[in-house]
Amino acid sequence: MKLDELDLSILKRLQENGKITNLQLSKDIGLSPAPTLERVKKLESNGFIESYHALVNESKLDLGISAFMQISLIRQRDNAINNFIAQIKEIDEVMECYNVTGQADYLLKIIVKDITAFDVLVKEKLTPIPEIRNMHSMIVISKDKYSTVLPYKYK
Repeated sequence: MKLDELDLSILKRLQENGKITNLQLSKDIGLSPAPTLERVKKLESNGFIESYHALVNESKLDLGISAFMQISLIRQRDNAINNFIAQIKEIDEVMECYNVTGQADYLLKIIVKDITAFDVLVKEKLTPIPEIRNMHSMIVISKDKYSTVLPYKYK
């Protein structure tokens, strides 16, 4: 599917506000509601739009600690990567897990209530994973930029 300027405008506006009504979206892009809805459905069916989510305020839920953790694995074990990934997927506090280049093998984004909860996570959920060789943590002091809009030339 080749995207045109209207498709790109739809993608940008839905990333900015996934709760926008079809009527408002159609006004914003200068198209009537029926063709706008048809375009959105086409973007969904072609995999450009994967899902819709509510962005929940972490601090309102008393989730005060965000951290990034670099993980190095023990590579000599059979299925080390698959076993590690399977165990990480079961840990709710791990929000994101990336296989990365550099000194570490994986980068985790972690969100917990407080430093005590972070300590429990490390000691009781991460340390027992036998595939982990090293862990290096970085606690987030402040979130100075956050965007839900992908960096793409929309116009």
